[in-house]
Amino acid sequence: MADHSKMRLGRKAIKTDSRTLALADYLKPGLPPPPAAVDWTKGITSWGMMLNDTLGDCTIAGVAHAIQVWSANTGTIVTTPDPIVESYYEQWDGYVPGNANTDNGGVELDVLNDWQKQGFNGHPLLAFADPKYTNLVEIRQSIALFGGVYIGIALPVTAQSQDVWDVVPKGGANAKKGSWGGHCVFVPKYDQNGFTCITWGGLKTMTVAFWKKYCDEAHTLLGQDWIGSKGTPSGFDQATLLGDLKAIK
Repeated sequence: MADHSKMRLGRKAIKTDSRTLALADYLKPGLPPPPAAVDWTKGITSWGMMLNDTLGDCTIAGVAHAIQVWSANTGTIVTTPDPIVESYYEQWDGYVPGNANTDNGGVELDVLNDWQKQGFNGHPLLAFADPKYTNLVEIRQSIALFGGVYIGIALPVTAQSQDVWDVVPKGGANAKKGSWGGHCVFVPKYDQNGFTCITWGGLKTMTVAFWKKYCDEAHTLLGQDWIGSKGTPSGFDQATLLGDLKAIK
């Protein structure tokens, strides 16, 4: 049985912006359905904690894990060193090293806006667009076309001890009940039964039921590492997206 009770979370309350692009607006009518299963993890079993065992920096860890996935599938895996991860937690989430009062996590939308404006350790984010987190077709298209999806989940306390995250009816007879907190993860894999994210140094699978109950935020990332190597996915209107992004700026 897993024991994640000592791990940290760090996704703050969801922030929205009416200018945020919607993924569905750029999926062309002729786009085929997503495959039944996709796996961009490349057999990697150790992803690094990215300091998320001691700091509430999951919003930054999710960025670093996305870069790992993209680089592993387009060349050689790039793992961001912990000091660099921490430096972005400072810049984008306001953490002051040694001051626990500033270790408060981050807002996904703010992190993505900063990444798009500044890049992350030499890895540009061209744009991002939001799929409906309740629309699993859009979520699977995001993973299949762009190497993953960056999400937020409102974890229950029961998730601390599950090998596979699943819904526990009424919290379970012997389980601690209630909310654990918000968490940010990158999801590069799915099949008919669920989705697999990267967190706390490894892969974690959640059932479809768990996703439907606890996922409450999702962002599709157009990373230069991915697009620059694989090109614009067929069936995706990237030119219009980039034009719309320029217009709202």
